[in-house]
Amino acid sequence: MATIQATRAKKGMLIKQGEELFRILELQHVTPGNLRGFVRVKMRNIRNATLSDQKLRSEDMIERATLDEHEMQYLYKDGDAYYFMDTTSYEQVHISSDALGDSVNYLKAEMTILVEFYGTEPVGIELPQSVDLKVVDTVPGINRATASAQVKPATLETGLVVQVPPFVSPGDTIRVNTETGEYLSRV
Repeated sequence: MATIQATRAKKGMLIKQGEELFRILELQHVTPGNLRGFVRVKMRNIRNATLSDQKLRSEDMIERATLDEHEMQYLYKDGDAYYFMDTTSYEQVHISSDALGDSVNYLKAEMTILVEFYGTEPVGIELPQSVDLKVVDTVPGINRATASAQVKPATLETGLVVQVPPFVSPGDTIRVNTETGEYLSRV
């Protein structure tokens, strides 16, 4: 098993504590004045979806879960479960929306992505750096607006709301960064 220092943990990483698997949701490095630094971690248990907060010393070692990745195609959502199909064996698996977290905002039908497995259990997905999504609704742009920092909210086909420039209109397809959720360009 790979162990890393608590300060090297990243958001989205899967770690193992005892027999339980946790996905890191939020991470904050804290260095209070003359005291030792520590890492405040908010994480979700993959199996029972409970949230927990932990304070780790910077010299603490955490165990990173070893994952296998399989290329799979996203098929559909049914209730709280998202279904994926292996592109070689046609075997289907489902992952709960709790385990996927914010990743569900970037899933489109028939999209090919990497699904992460811990043993035989699907535990999450690895999204591409950016995805192209269609704008469903946005307010009209302001005519002759000259302020360079103007943005407006746009609702995309997956339900995600992104701040876009005034020239983007409904029906346009835009590229969105999957890590930050920010508008990159019009496609």
